[in-house]
Amino acid sequence: MSRNTDTVKAAYEAFGRGDIAAILDKLADDVEWEHDWGGAQLRWYVSRRGRDNVAGFFQTLDDFDFLKFEPFAFLEDDGMVVSLVRLELRVKATGKGFKDLEAHLWTFGADGQVAKFRHLADTHQLAAVTA
Repeated sequence: MSRNTDTVKAAYEAFGRGDIAAILDKLADDVEWEHDWGGAQLRWYVSRRGRDNVAGFFQTLDDFDFLKFEPFAFLEDDGMVVSLVRLELRVKATGKGFKDLEAHLWTFGADGQVAKFRHLADTHQLAAVTA
């Protein structure tokens, strides 16, 4: 296992504990969150730049009850880690459920910090259950 995969796993462990500061600490100061996003404007998938702005992403997650968040596979090559995540949520505002298999793309700088992050998810389904 490499240092980058270990960093991703540690970030997920911190998420499970609710330790957002530990996740933010793994990000470059100028991290690009949801880089290259071109999809629908869903508040969870807004492009953000900089560690302080990424903190806002984690605040949007208060919209959900997490029923399952299970990273289960990690693929690494060329300074990137792709993780597969089984996800099951309930939207607090609507009471509707959401179940997805997401891929998360983590891109690392030479310094070992996360330079870019992107969710690859079923945004159509998410838009439907949040409307």
